[in-house]
Amino acid sequence: MSANIKTTPKAKATPQIKLTKNSPSFWRVTFDNPPLNLMGPQFVVEFGQIMNAIEGDDQVRVVVFDSAVDGFFLNHSDFTVDMKELTALPQGPTGLEGWPDVLVRITRAPVVFIAKIRGRATGNGSELNLSCDMSFASLEKALLSQWEVGVGMVAGGGPMARLPRLVGRARALEILMSSDDITGELAQAYGYVNRAFPDAELDGFVDKLAKRIASFDKWAIANTKRLVNTSLSPDVEMAAGWDACMASIGRPAAQGRIKALFERGFHRPGDAEDRLGFYVGQLGQAS
Repeated sequence: MSANIKTTPKAKATPQIKLTKNSPSFWRVTFDNPPLNLMGPQFVVEFGQIMNAIEGDDQVRVVVFDSAVDGFFLNHSDFTVDMKELTALPQGPTGLEGWPDVLVRITRAPVVFIAKIRGRATGNGSELNLSCDMSFASLEKALLSQWEVGVGMVAGGGPMARLPRLVGRARALEILMSSDDITGELAQAYGYVNRAFPDAELDGFVDKLAKRIASFDKWAIANTKRLVNTSLSPDVEMAAGWDACMASIGRPAAQGRIKALFERGFHRPGDAEDRLGFYVGQLGQAS
């Protein structure tokens, strides 16, 4: 690694994640990086800092993840930045690299994390969903996907380890290998999310559930989660997925397909991002 690579991304004036404390026991983390809610180095650094705050507070019991960006819960990585800025970030408290570290901390922390998915949860958004303790989706507006195989990559946030335990091996392979968009209705049927609701009912349900759990005793919450977590995959599987992902990005096959996506409107508001599953499916047929 060259000496001139910085260990932190360049600072930006506008935060990409907002933390709101609805009450001492109920916090909300809102992704706000318009127009597409992409994940880059700054996003990972901010997320790590928010996890520090959550883990260091003895009153918070429930955290809800949501989005302020219309159409996007949390999207794929930002491919316009140098990936070395991401890989050069220091390892987190788990000993894992930045993004896997955040995901493992979410799963291990003595707090209930709930994903409220409205819009696209593509790649990183899907991986966050899999790390949460519960997730609820909009029937009309949620789209989940692990799109990486379709562009010649391996996913980096652990879906190979976590999806089979959640939806079964065959359905996990369908989601990963098809690289297609999964609607809220199908995600519910597969167990990819807990439940999907009509969009008008989603906020009310999640808020009511979060407030209910936040009223319970933290010791009971923490120990129940700790015991349920005995069924989780080991952290080493997360590390292996991250290493494979970083190696896969530089492959000529991946670079060629990502370039082809850019030519079709990838990374810009519009049809290619709104229907990413469709466009990914066209890449191999076009070649």
